[in-house]
Amino acid sequence: MSEQQAQGADEAIDLNNELKTRREKLAALREQGVAFPNDFRRDHTSDQLHAEFDAKDNDELASLNVEVSVAGRMMTRRIMGKASFVTLQDVGGRIQLYVARDDLPEGVYNEQFKKWDLGDIIAARGKLFKTQTGELSIHCTE
Repeated sequence: MSEQQAQGADEAIDLNNELKTRREKLAALREQGVAFPNDFRRDHTSDQLHAEFDAKDNDELASLNVEVSVAGRMMTRRIMGKASFVTLQDVGGRIQLYVARDDLPEGVYNEQFKKWDLGDIIAARGKLFKTQTGELSIHCTE
């Protein structure tokens, strides 16, 4: 067998394992009754948020107490113990989500959030803030 054929066989096995894993995750979501929720409505897109709030500093955002709802694809995820950062891409662009285990309803962080894959369509609700590096972000509460 040539090296190229062997590589193609390995990729097919990996794809089969990935498909199996995703189907198992879907079955688990179906058992919980939340396989394809469709009752969430976004009220902003990332480009609208950046246009309106990029110029404001964190103190201004805190005093405005702006709560937003967004939805899109999870492009990156950085898990750091009890908190994570996610890059969400929607029709308007990208925005960062800050997800802390203690700020979400009981069990959501470990039972749902940690099981999502890159590319999954997700929705988030929370308050706008700026990180220490000045990036506009959403502190998720839902």
